[in-house]
Amino acid sequence: MEDRNLLERIVLNPEVMAGKAVIRGTRLTVEHILNLLAHGESVETIMEEYPGVAKEDVLACILFAARTLEDTAFVPFAVETA
Repeated sequence: MEDRNLLERIVLNPEVMAGKAVIRGTRLTVEHILNLLAHGESVETIMEEYPGVAKEDVLACILFAARTLEDTAFVPFAVETA
């Protein structure tokens, strides 16, 4: 699936979830889906837990986050020294 098609699955509406990015037609934020993935949930488990969420929706969340970070300077919480 093309990036554009995936990204069309993510919307921002100031009247839904305080304007956070959500999966189109839901109140599930990109942040929530990424948090589930970060804590070990599988795409399949997310789809079971949230009927109506497709694999492409989860992939769209990942792509949205990646695109958002492209132009952001990331500062790690701690800097390791040798």
